[in-house]
Amino acid sequence: MTIVTVSASYGAGGALVGPQLAERLGVPFFDRALPSEVAERLAIPLEEATARDESIGGVFSRMAMRLAPIGLAFGAESAPDAVDEDAYRRTTEEIIREHAAGGDLVVLGRAGALVLRNDPRALHVRLDGPRERRLEQALRLTDKDREAVCKRLDETDRARETYVRHFYHADPHDAALYHLTIDSTAVPLEAVVDVIQRAALSRTG
Repeated sequence: MTIVTVSASYGAGGALVGPQLAERLGVPFFDRALPSEVAERLAIPLEEATARDESIGGVFSRMAMRLAPIGLAFGAESAPDAVDEDAYRRTTEEIIREHAAGGDLVVLGRAGALVLRNDPRALHVRLDGPRERRLEQALRLTDKDREAVCKRLDETDRARETYVRHFYHADPHDAALYHLTIDSTAVPLEAVVDVIQRAALSRTG
């Protein structure tokens, strides 16, 4: 059984590496379908679920702004709408664990390495790189101007770090959370997929 979680900083290429890896391994890529499952379980509009989804930013960008004055300290006080956010997070975790229990899977983001940290079958991967190189890579992969991409990078990095610290009391940059940490700005993304594929297959025997 092949289960891979991919955590990626903005501009590190996670949105390309994730689906390519799943295709190479011949397993489902668990990403965009998640908000629809969460929406169904929580009986909320798909648009709301999509806005709350961690991989897209949405509510977690706003949460980062709210928590900024008190820092990113572990165990920070919850904001007024944290109950709804926590319900979304718990439902997301349940769905990820159910899919992992049912078979092969590649999951991008959503603190997958923490959600499945007790699953011995899972390979946890972190994609990162220096900010400037991630910015340049993001510019190559998008049609947006530099100012917009730079703003998106900083907001997304802050939101994702806040999400992990707030809900899991962990540092997403902690190498101990992952089996592989790759600077995906230093080598072609195709090579990154190669490395993860070989590592995943080696664990399945």
